[in-house]
Amino acid sequence: MLEIARDLLPLARSGSPVAVVTVTRVASSAPRGVGAAMAVTGDGAVLGSISGGCVEADAVVLAHAALATGRPQSARFGFDDAAAHAAGLACGGQVDVLAQRLDPADAITMRALEGAAADRPAVLAVVTTGPHTGLTVDATTLDAATTACLADRETRLLPGAHDGADLLVLQRAPRARLIVLGAGEHAAALCHVGAAAGFAVTVCDPWATLVTRERFPAADELVVALPHEYLAGLAAHETDARTAVCVLTHDERLDVPAIHQALSMPVGFVGAMGARATVAHRAARLRDAGVDDVDLARLHSPLGLDLGGSTPEETALSVLAEIVASRHGGSGHALREASGPIHRGSAVVPHARATACPAPPTQSLARPGGTRP
Repeated sequence: MLEIARDLLPLARSGSPVAVVTVTRVASSAPRGVGAAMAVTGDGAVLGSISGGCVEADAVVLAHAALATGRPQSARFGFDDAAAHAAGLACGGQVDVLAQRLDPADAITMRALEGAAADRPAVLAVVTTGPHTGLTVDATTLDAATTACLADRETRLLPGAHDGADLLVLQRAPRARLIVLGAGEHAAALCHVGAAAGFAVTVCDPWATLVTRERFPAADELVVALPHEYLAGLAAHETDARTAVCVLTHDERLDVPAIHQALSMPVGFVGAMGARATVAHRAARLRDAGVDDVDLARLHSPLGLDLGGSTPEETALSVLAEIVASRHGGSGHALREASGPIHRGSAVVPHARATACPAPPTQSLARPGGTRP
């Protein structure tokens, strides 16, 4: 429910009756993963989605049952692939869900919703099986082995973690940052596409005339400064491995020091736009400035996947695609050319007391840059 916290919080505070349906387990394939949520209000309004439309109608019925009885309601949609398709679950597999009435007197839930709505780290643990189904648990009371499995801030189902009952630990990290250096037309397009994809976008350029709200209405932050000085002034907590820095200044005097600074930071993605001749010349300048080959290998340049487009908007899509592929270890290839599961990883920890936890997808820091569209 944390993913729809901004919509849920006002309803909870007003005392409006609302039930939340949350995906607790996915087997095989499904449109959305563990933790996906939708809410149904007492007057029938629906917020969010758990399946992209496959089982929404059944989920609404389940939510109304939770509203009417005040008791949590569990259900499973789909059985095997054939039955799942017959039931309307287009991707096959099974989806377990839990519907529960939102209680504004539940301090644990309200605190988590407030954190998620304010774009702060938030966590909420919910018992999903047994006599205490629907009970919320203070995540700070979880044991060390359990919390170790949650270091990646991913939502996970922990079988048997609460006195033998399954525990769904919902987590919501602040939005990943996209720092765009340069304020030209490509930057405006990347800001728009990045914000739509859920990034908190910062645009930085030394020219105040370009860094305006009219040009960048979707930006969270507009900064007038030299790009390398802005990066150097960021505190350690302001960037992390999910942060992407894209250098679009088109000015060697700006982009070389900016790239140099970005590569010295523990960010997950550093990219720079430019033609191949520009990239080669810039690499030489970076080596002259003291950047070694290991760090230089982290630089995605030319920036973007080869999608074949050329407009600023198409280029922005290409750049964002490479950022996403890099973060999740994706190949960038068409899915029809691959085999195996479409959705990577599992959100179910085999045993809550296990000493080793599933690792998140590996993010490559030395992937060769794609060609510019």
